Amino acid sequence: MTATDPTPLASDDDWWRAAVVYQVYVRSFADSDGDGVGDLGGIRQRLPYLRDLGVDALWLTPFYTSPQIDAGYDVADYRDVDPLFGDLADFDAMITDAHALGLRIIVDLVPNHTSSAHPWFTAALAAGPGSPERERYLFADGRGVDGELPPNDWESIFGGPAWTRLPDGQWYLHLFDPAQPDLNWRHPRVRAEFEDVLRFWLDRGVDGFRIDVAHGMIKAEGLPDVGFSSMTTGRRQSELLGKGRLPYFDQDEVHDIYRAWRPILDSYPGGRMAVAEAWAETPQRLARYIGPDELHQAFSFDFLDATWSADSFRKVIDTALAEATIVGAPTTWVLSNHDRQRHVTRYGDGEVGLRRARAAALLMLALPGSTYLYQGEELGLPEVLDLPDALRQDPAFLRTGESRDGCRVPIPWGGELPPYGFGPQGSELSWLPAPATWRALSVAAQTGTPGSTLELYRAALRVRHTHPALSATAGPVVWQETGPGVLAFRRDADDAALTCVVNLSGAPVRIDGYGRPMVASADLTGQDAGHVLPVDAAAWFERR
Repeated sequence: MTATDPTPLASDDDWWRAAVVYQVYVRSFADSDGDGVGDLGGIRQRLPYLRDLGVDALWLTPFYTSPQIDAGYDVADYRDVDPLFGDLADFDAMITDAHALGLRIIVDLVPNHTSSAHPWFTAALAAGPGSPERERYLFADGRGVDGELPPNDWESIFGGPAWTRLPDGQWYLHLFDPAQPDLNWRHPRVRAEFEDVLRFWLDRGVDGFRIDVAHGMIKAEGLPDVGFSSMTTGRRQSELLGKGRLPYFDQDEVHDIYRAWRPILDSYPGGRMAVAEAWAETPQRLARYIGPDELHQAFSFDFLDATWSADSFRKVIDTALAEATIVGAPTTWVLSNHDRQRHVTRYGDGEVGLRRARAAALLMLALPGSTYLYQGEELGLPEVLDLPDALRQDPAFLRTGESRDGCRVPIPWGGELPPYGFGPQGSELSWLPAPATWRALSVAAQTGTPGSTLELYRAALRVRHTHPALSATAGPVVWQETGPGVLAFRRDADDAALTCVVNLSGAPVRIDGYGRPMVASADLTGQDAGHVLPVDAAAWFERR
């Protein structure tokens, strides 16, 4: 079957350089059929909302055929839609409508591992040790007298050992859940398979890929020990992510894969792109994933990890911009995603957290490069911290007690009672329950409400798309002299300048000389000659 809309939007090969991309966590965005789980039909129905919000593209989390052990990141068929979310006809209709509205579609690709239900893995289990079928995964004999010990000390990112033993005595590697066996990317059949998968979705019109665990596909030869484990030191190996070298992440050979993928992307019109979810121990190693012969972008997670202080944000921004200069590609900024606690809660929760989250949004949206928004952040949603354990579905929860479900609660669209319009009229089903406090945070409650977080995002995105000083060709960040705890930077265009000011000082500050206020996360006081910026607030000022 071919795509109904294989041609992308008007060809702007650099569209991704300053794009605002909205992450859709598919199962929690909108439910069209009333089964309590979001789906492709729900996304299609809500596309006008995303257009009106002002985003350029959608990144969809996995919707492929899957047992859903890890919310679709355990893929059993990379070329089909799981019936939970619809079918390929629903996907084609959705992407056709998205393109008609000027929205591009980025899909999640999960190449490090498959589902244990994938035909390849079931064939490997049936074929037995030493078979060609097992060569497509990472099977190994154990250590110890009878092979009763794992092949090495590697740990799962979800906690516990990264190896599971089979009844025939061999072990298989899974850096995540046992239902997610790692592929052997040194096998030519694996590489050929994913090159074909790329073409399958590019032929259907997708505009890009988010590469899950982009740093993970190649493991060090010989599968050497890390040298410490949580069992012996109390420190989990995952603590080294982005800080140190692990034999199962960021191996040099992984770049051969992306050098093979880039010509495929470049062979399609319209600027098809790929963004890496990659962790590396230094900025220099992370930069290697990006370039004219590899991937277009890599997420900058340091911005997400910045603490609420001027020094922390300034350091992270300067570092990220320096990295962008190294590779000649724009930085990607992100404050929240489906794997991390929502930033309203990280910044203090309640009124303080929301105030800071609104200010951080203006800070992020004024920076050069592309921005990735996580669904619901435009509503100011906090993390749901009190989900009953029995309802949590994150596979990491059973192994570590840590759960990502609190940022995955379906977003509220409207109405007085949960699930707040998540499904069709009259539907009361929702795979995770929304709190009663979310009634006031729904799309309907915030639309047209002056000062609401939704209207703040809409206003900021309108300015970002129309103001020359925030365009992809505008000038770089120029830091301004400020008092302690205040960040201010200017960006220039030929006929205008825009200055972003953020008050992280703990006291109101007077802002003089930056021009006319355009957007503010909190009410300013004063006149054009000088304004007072409240605590934990940000504002954009224009001078022409």
